[in-house]
Amino acid sequence: MGAGVAGLVAARNLVRSGSEVLAVEARDRVGGRLLNAELPDGSPIEVGGQWVGPTQHQAMTLIRELGLRTYPTHTAGRHIAEIGRSRSEFTGRLPRVNPLTLLDIAQAQLRLDRLARKVARTAPWEYKLAEALDAQTFDTWLRKHTHTADGRAFFRLITEAVFSTEPEDMSALWANFYVGAAGGLDRLISVTQGAQQDRIVGGSQTIALAMARELGNRILLNSPVTEIDWDDTGVRVRARGVTVRARRAVIAVPPPLAARIRFSPGLPGERDQLMQRMPMGRVIKVNVVYDEPFWRREGWSGQANSDQRALGTVFDNTPPKGGPGVLVGFLEGRHADTSARLTLADRRALVLEDLAGYFGPRARNAIEYIEKDWAEEEYSRGCYGAFATPGTLTRFGPALRRPIGPLHWAGTETATRWPGYIDGAAESGHRVAMEITSTLTAPVAND
Repeated sequence: MGAGVAGLVAARNLVRSGSEVLAVEARDRVGGRLLNAELPDGSPIEVGGQWVGPTQHQAMTLIRELGLRTYPTHTAGRHIAEIGRSRSEFTGRLPRVNPLTLLDIAQAQLRLDRLARKVARTAPWEYKLAEALDAQTFDTWLRKHTHTADGRAFFRLITEAVFSTEPEDMSALWANFYVGAAGGLDRLISVTQGAQQDRIVGGSQTIALAMARELGNRILLNSPVTEIDWDDTGVRVRARGVTVRARRAVIAVPPPLAARIRFSPGLPGERDQLMQRMPMGRVIKVNVVYDEPFWRREGWSGQANSDQRALGTVFDNTPPKGGPGVLVGFLEGRHADTSARLTLADRRALVLEDLAGYFGPRARNAIEYIEKDWAEEEYSRGCYGAFATPGTLTRFGPALRRPIGPLHWAGTETATRWPGYIDGAAESGHRVAMEITSTLTAPVAND
C-alpha cells in the first residue's frame, strides 16, 4: 500500500519476479511526497522532493532505467550567507565569516562526520555509544561541541534545512545516523557533488508517473487503507469501498500514518511504540516566479541561507530553458509552525520580504507564488521525512525494518543509505521486494 517511490519500486520489482501485485493508494495520484505543479507558462515545477545527487545510486539507476534525464542545479554567481549579524557574498564552498566562527563550525563538523561514519556502519542502535547518544537531543550534542553563538546558529540552520525540525526535537543518535548514511554533512548540504546537484527533466514526479505507466491497472487510487487483518496465511486489506486479499503486504507510508491504520491482530508493542515516537518534519515549500531570473544578471546564483530569516534556504529553481525565473525557498521547523498561522497573503508578503532582503527590491515583483504546506497534506502530514525522538532507536529501532508475519515495512525512513530522500525510498522498495520474493520462493520443509 502506498504509491510513492518506495511502493512503486517494490511493486515493479515484484511484477518482474512474476508476482501479482496491486498498489493501493490513498491519494488521487501517484508520487507520495513527489508532486509537480505548473508555472504560468505550463512548465512543470516541483512542490515536493526534487533533487538527486551523484552518490544516490539507487535513484540515479532508477532514473536511467525509466528513460528520464537530469540537469544541474544553477550555481553560477555569488552565494549569500547570513550568519549572526554578518552577511557574506561568496563563490565556491565557504562563506567569508568571522575566523573564530569558521573554526568552530569546522571542528564541530569534523567531530560530527567522524562520529556519523561510525554510527552508520552498523544498525545505529548497535553502535557502542548508542545509548549515550540516544539519551540526548541533537541540540544537547551541538551545545557540547560548538563554542560560539554563530557556530550554534549555523548548525540550527543546517538542522532545519536537512531535517525540517529543530535540533532539540531530535535524537542525537538519529542525527548522526542520518549524516553518516548520506556520506557526511557536506553531501547533505552541498549542490556540486551533493544532494542538491541535479534535477529531473519534467519534474521529479515523472519518476513515479513513469513507473505507474509500467504498472498500468495494478494501481488503485483514491483508496485510503483503514484496516489490515493479518495472520500467517496472508492479509485482508480494507480500503475505501474495496477489500483486497493477498499473501503479503508492503506498508510503504511514513510511520505516523502507518500508526493510523487499524491492524487486527494489533501490531507487537515494539513496532507500535516505534511509530508513536517518529513524527514528521514540518516544511512549507514555496516557488516564487518572476518574468526572468533577474538575480543572474546581477551576479547572484540564487542560493542563499540565513539563520535570521524565516525563509532560511533558497535556490534558483528556474526551468532548464532559462525562464521564467523561479526562486524556491523553504519555511522549515519552527518557521513553518509560525508561518502556517498567517493568512496566505501575509505568508506571501513574509516570503517576498525575505527574498528582497537577499536579492534586492526586484524580488518583491513576483508574477506567481506557489506554496505547499506538507503538514496539511492529509496523507503525508509533514516532510521531508520522519525522525526519531530521543530514546527511540535504542529501545525500538530493530522494529523499523523487521517484517511482522506477512507485513513488510518500506519508505524512505527505513533506508540504510540516504534516508529521507528519493534514493532511500528506492532502496527500501528493492529491499522489501527481495524479502517477499525470497519468502515466497523458499522451499517448504517436510514434516
